[in-house]
Amino acid sequence: MARGDDPPADGSVTTRPAPSGARAVVVGGTAWAWVGADVDPAWVDAWVAASPDPVAAPLSARFLAALADETGVEPGVVDAVLLAPSAPVAPALSLQPLEAADHPRVQRAHRHRTGVRVLGTADATALLTLGRGLAGRWEVSIEVDPAARGRGLGTALAAAAPAFVDGPLWAQVAPANTASLRSFLAAGYRVVCAESLFGS
Repeated sequence: MARGDDPPADGSVTTRPAPSGARAVVVGGTAWAWVGADVDPAWVDAWVAASPDPVAAPLSARFLAALADETGVEPGVVDAVLLAPSAPVAPALSLQPLEAADHPRVQRAHRHRTGVRVLGTADATALLTLGRGLAGRWEVSIEVDPAARGRGLGTALAAAAPAFVDGPLWAQVAPANTASLRSFLAAGYRVVCAESLFGS
């Protein structure tokens, strides 16, 4: 997907062991799904085959709950997964390394990523976190202080992020977080799949 190649829209569901960085994960796109969990693939196949809508089943609430029971790990939100543009742009913001250890966004990054780097504006109203997440991929999250929203800072952060990593950059955004989703889309990120990361 990082190269722009989507899996075939053939209704397939592939089951593999849990990848590094997750106790379980379900990823799905246009008529394909991938279950990364330490479960019997035959169990997944049987569950999907018995569903009234096998194509939608892997990311359905019922399957995620069943997988949670099977693995003993709670599923997270079903996020939209976006991929950054391949050609980074020069940052429009002046960003500097920050500690911000007490910030909830930074704490969450440390729970789910390794090699976390935090950058932001001098007044810390705009915050960018980068780190290695699921299967070692580079992941980004952004945060803008409520008092500073509506000025395009979120889009500027998202646009700046790819310049700080050495490979494809991914963002997971809850669809209900419309402000963040708009920022990433405005910065040229493209939606490639949906994902539920367990244990989040």
